[in-house]
Amino acid sequence: MHEPPGRFDFTGDAVDLAGRLIGARILVDGVGGMIVETEAYRRDDPASHSFRGLNRTNGTMFGPSGHAYVYRSYGLHWCLNVVAEEGGAVLIRALEPEFGIETMQMRRGTSRLLCAGPGRLTQALGVTLAHDGLSLGAPPFDLLAHRSGAVDVVTGPRIGITKAVDQPWRFGLRGSAFLSKPLH
Repeated sequence: MHEPPGRFDFTGDAVDLAGRLIGARILVDGVGGMIVETEAYRRDDPASHSFRGLNRTNGTMFGPSGHAYVYRSYGLHWCLNVVAEEGGAVLIRALEPEFGIETMQMRRGTSRLLCAGPGRLTQALGVTLAHDGLSLGAPPFDLLAHRSGAVDVVTGPRIGITKAVDQPWRFGLRGSAFLSKPLH
């Protein structure tokens, strides 16, 4: 069940939070849209950055829920996560662009696939390591629960990882044209 419109409730396990984030809206300095794809990572998950415990790069994952955990993937692009319970996080994989589309196009240098995939999404929103540890409930972020009605969420295996690949902890909005890869 999703929260009524307004402030988002970040409590709970990463798997639960990943499903509840579908249909919510995230903005960074007024640029963003509806979350249509997420992936969950728990502390006991071998694919999670927190699996081997606290270190200098994953410290934000052990902080308060509702904060941004930002890391560089393969030295190429930033990834934006929502911290859940201690050691858990939800990767925001894709958005349906709604606000600041021209800014997104300028940042990405294209009008195609603006937020389909975690690297494209952070580039379009202007997210960098400077956002790591910031509250998603305070500027420059704004994360709002979905507006109203049921959200049709589908699940499937996570992608882009080599461990625990069969976990059905990838969540998406059924029928969305903005997913990074189809979910059936």
